[in-house]
Amino acid sequence: MIAIGNFFFRFRNVLFIFLYLLLFIPSPMLFTPETFGEKYYLLPIILGLLVTFSGELIRGITIGLAYIIRGGKDKKVYAEKLVTEGIFRHCRNPLYVGNILMLLGVGILSNSLLYVAVVMPLFLFIYQAIVLAEENFLRNKFGAQFDSYCARVNRWLINFSGIGATFNGMRFNYKRWLLKEYNTLFVWMTGIVAILLFKYPQLVPDEENRVKTFVIIVLLLGAVYGYIKYLKKSGRMTDAVA
Repeated sequence: MIAIGNFFFRFRNVLFIFLYLLLFIPSPMLFTPETFGEKYYLLPIILGLLVTFSGELIRGITIGLAYIIRGGKDKKVYAEKLVTEGIFRHCRNPLYVGNILMLLGVGILSNSLLYVAVVMPLFLFIYQAIVLAEENFLRNKFGAQFDSYCARVNRWLINFSGIGATFNGMRFNYKRWLLKEYNTLFVWMTGIVAILLFKYPQLVPDEENRVKTFVIIVLLLGAVYGYIKYLKKSGRMTDAVA
C-alpha cells in the first residue's frame, strides 16, 4: 500500500480534476422520479450541495488556520516539520477529508449512482494509500513525536472536542485561503454550475437561457479568478499574517 501511495502522491493534484471529469459519465440515477416523485431532483441538489460545501468549509478553515505544505519535494512525500496546530489538532488529514466530502457531494449532486458506488470507493482506496505513504515518511522522520500525535488524533474522523479553543487561540488567514484555493474553487464552482444547469433542466427550462446563464456565471467566476491571480502575481496580496 505504501508503494501504491507513493505512486499516486505524485499525481494527486491532477487526480482531483480527473475524478471531477468522471462526474459527466452517463450513469443510472441515484435518486429516481419513480422512487422519490416528481420533485426527485431536489434531493440530490440539496443533499449534494450540503455535503460538497461542508468539504470546502473544512478545507478553508484548515488552510486559514494552519496550512500544511502539500507539494512534497521532487514529487515525493516531504515535510519540514510536523504540523499539529489548527484543525490538525482534531484530525490528521482534514484537507483530504475536505476533498472526499467535496467529491462525494458533487457525485450526489450529479445524481450519479456510478460515481457514488464505484468512483468514490476507488478514490477512498487511493487516498488511504497516499495517507499510509505519508505516515510512513513522517514516522521515519519524526519518530516518537509522530507516534504520540497519532495516539491522540484520529486519522480521518474529526474530533470536535475543544475546537472552540482552537478557533479562539488562532487567527483565520482568509488571504492564505484565497491564494491557496482559488484554482480549486474555480474548477469546483464551474463544475457545480454545469451540473445544476445541464443535469437539471427543470431549474432553467429554456435551453437558450440555460446556456446564457452558464456563460455569464463562468465569466464572472473567471473574472474573480483572474483578479486573485493578478493580485498574487503582482504581490498585492500575500498570505503573510500582518
